[in-house]
Amino acid sequence: MQIYEELVARGLIAQVTNEEEIKNMVNNGKATFYIGFDPTADSLHVGHFMALCLMKRLQMAGNRPIALIGGGTGMVGDPSGRTDMRQMMTVETIEHNCECFKKQMSRFIDFSDGKALMVNNAEWLMKLNYIELLREVGSCFSVNNMLRAECYKQRMEKGLSFLEFNYMIMQSYDFYMLFQKYGCNMQFGGDDQWSNMLGGTELIRRKLGKDAHAMTITLLLNSEGKKMGKTQSGAVWLDPNKTSPFEFYQYWRNVDDADVLKCLRMLTFLPLEQINEMDQWEGSQLNKAKEILAYELTSLVHGEEEAGKAQEAAKALFGGAGDSANMPCCELTEADFEDGKIGLLTILQKSGLTSSRSDARRNVEQGGVSVDGTQIKDIKAEFTKDQIGSEGIIVKKGKKNFMKVIVK
Repeated sequence: MQIYEELVARGLIAQVTNEEEIKNMVNNGKATFYIGFDPTADSLHVGHFMALCLMKRLQMAGNRPIALIGGGTGMVGDPSGRTDMRQMMTVETIEHNCECFKKQMSRFIDFSDGKALMVNNAEWLMKLNYIELLREVGSCFSVNNMLRAECYKQRMEKGLSFLEFNYMIMQSYDFYMLFQKYGCNMQFGGDDQWSNMLGGTELIRRKLGKDAHAMTITLLLNSEGKKMGKTQSGAVWLDPNKTSPFEFYQYWRNVDDADVLKCLRMLTFLPLEQINEMDQWEGSQLNKAKEILAYELTSLVHGEEEAGKAQEAAKALFGGAGDSANMPCCELTEADFEDGKIGLLTILQKSGLTSSRSDARRNVEQGGVSVDGTQIKDIKAEFTKDQIGSEGIIVKKGKKNFMKVIVK
């Protein structure tokens, strides 16, 4: 199976503008393609996973990736798929975030010897002359067609600023510049980006002629992929200082049963034959599939050693075996104790398992808290330093939130 057929089989391709030509270019390693990343934070999150894995797959097949960082568009904000306007960032913040992105992307993509590029669209967008943009680019766009785009329809009801309205033009201009400067002949993006991407393809054809080769592909379920980055407690980051390898492992270990095989196909590099054999798995076998998914993705982001530690910690927590040393840990000091004791509600709040003392009280009263596997419903429960000790206790809230608590 060649790479394009594999992408289809893994459920990654949704729409294309010229499938036969795209298939030929990708399968023969002739594509120089780009995917854009908004530098809205100093770390990528799991919502970026699909794009990063796709870039890695295509590079392994001989194609050349360009990671386009939106340093210029980040000054404006992308309205696609949103109901509100993004906060504008300073140039310094954007530059810092770009540096963080490249470090994380390097775990997926080989940037050596020109095999891949990281490009910041501030390079051309920040230098644009307004009159020049109107003449050279604005004349190629129909306002009527732009307003039909789904990304603008969503915002029209609450108000679409002129600043945001220009985003499609800027993204289209990105493809036009990448085509000319770096020979970029293909762009990938989420299904919510389809209108913007078609704008780039059309701009190249109108400015450079019908023979200009510019292809467009969208990724199936990429909008859903973006949602993967968010949980009830916040984002799941690729930076270990924001989301520990153990927390990252547990995120994937806890995916819904209906999503585990889809995630294995889209995000791991396991052979499709191996994944297809899991189609008949059910019950406890699905838990095994989740463990495989969690290990593979944690290894991809944090390395095999950290993935192994996370797996052992999970076994210690849920299976009664394994090494608990790598669980998330909260250290209590002498100052946290009063008369040699500390209340369970205080532990829950200090460990971050609950947001407030009232939240801690509610969880305990509802039977959602256990210590070392024993449910505790007494809001006045206390623990001595000796009970906790250096070995610690495992405090659990609900089914998926827990913390090892020790005395420093």
